[in-house]
Amino acid sequence: MKLYSEIKKSVIELYYLKSSRTTESKKKKFIRKIFVSGITSIFLLLLIIYSLPKTVLSVSALIEYSIIVSLVIFLLILLVRYFALLIFSYLYLNEYTFKNDKNFNPFVSIIIPVFNEEKILDMTIESLLKLNYSAYEIIIVNDGSNDNTQEIAERLVGYKSGIYNKIKISLINKENNGKSTALNAGIKISRGEFILCMDGDSQLSPNSIIMAVRHFTNPEIGAVAGNVKVLNRGNFLTDLQALEYVEGLNLARSAQSFMKLVNIIPGPIGIFRKKAIENAGYYDSDTFAEDADLTLRILAAGWKIYYEPKSISYTEAPATLQQLLKQRYRWTRGILQSIRKHKKLLVNPTINFGNTFILWMMLFEALIWPVMNLAANAFFIFAALAFGFTSLIFFWWAGLALLDLMTAIYSVAAEKEEFRLVAYAVIYRMVFILIVDVCKVMSTVEEFLGIKMQWGKLERVG
Repeated sequence: MKLYSEIKKSVIELYYLKSSRTTESKKKKFIRKIFVSGITSIFLLLLIIYSLPKTVLSVSALIEYSIIVSLVIFLLILLVRYFALLIFSYLYLNEYTFKNDKNFNPFVSIIIPVFNEEKILDMTIESLLKLNYSAYEIIIVNDGSNDNTQEIAERLVGYKSGIYNKIKISLINKENNGKSTALNAGIKISRGEFILCMDGDSQLSPNSIIMAVRHFTNPEIGAVAGNVKVLNRGNFLTDLQALEYVEGLNLARSAQSFMKLVNIIPGPIGIFRKKAIENAGYYDSDTFAEDADLTLRILAAGWKIYYEPKSISYTEAPATLQQLLKQRYRWTRGILQSIRKHKKLLVNPTINFGNTFILWMMLFEALIWPVMNLAANAFFIFAALAFGFTSLIFFWWAGLALLDLMTAIYSVAAEKEEFRLVAYAVIYRMVFILIVDVCKVMSTVEEFLGIKMQWGKLERVG
């Protein structure tokens, strides 16, 4: 007992000695900081006193300098944003592997929510029956369609021939109550341990499932985001969107996937661990971006989310400007609603630092960046015309076009896409992105004003 007491006493004395030294060290550091900041402040004050009388101030000079400083800051943020995406995307591709586990072939339930999809439902199911996978089922959820969707779906019900075996196709008919309720209805009767959620107008590539499910051998992965590509190419607007999906969306997902923190699982293709959906509480109907909302809740629950570029879904993009703006209007307001719903994580990173980081990225892209982009372009054009910098407009446009051209070449090469899309990079930012950003800013204003909105279904060409 005596020996034990002496050991215990010595431990307490050592701990006390360490604490005392730490406190003394902190005091010295604090005094040093005060001394350094004081000396720096005095130096800057003397510099201002010395230089101010020699400075010639004028409104014109002040505006010119403010323009230069503003544009330098904008370009700096633009370059950091672009190169951060490119670097992290490259790091992701550098670690990407095609390694498969032949013994891992879990059963997958494919959920297809449909509303007035009579033009393309047959093609969608046909693409699913050609999947290079054996263990899956198809569940069609008719969300109160008022066209011939139900009749077409009923003809498809039953066991149909797939590549390896018969595939069961089921149908749920329900009253129209939104995409999220349709997805939940399908998930709740599904038999699979993994759930593939898609849109009714999407067509999957044959290797979509087999390339995605292999990542679930990692028990930390709660979901895998697929690669969305534009199907109806051939006109100016849809080709620009094809480039946007490759450069603007998939590049960002590649960069996020390096940290396994993809912030939005796209509606046209997302593969989930059913347990992750159940933990997150299924899809909610209180936002117009149910995909973003569910993704954030899965991340908040501690799951990781990966991006699989070989798990491809081809979707029909808006073919008219009106349809495009309607789509982006809904996307922007839905993302802002999702951010607002998870605002607690914005100000408290101790809950889930990864989710906080992703939310700030989403807030920057949805709210801050569109305003900065529009303001910088308007500011530069006004300054160029008002102060005789007109020759710089071309260099401004050429610099941004060159940056987009470089990014487009990398993105197209990484995905082995059509090289002709690179040509659209010349006008991508100065035309297409400006139009989309105007829509985003107007959507943001309406969201903060609380103006009611409707889903706004896109018209399908088929």
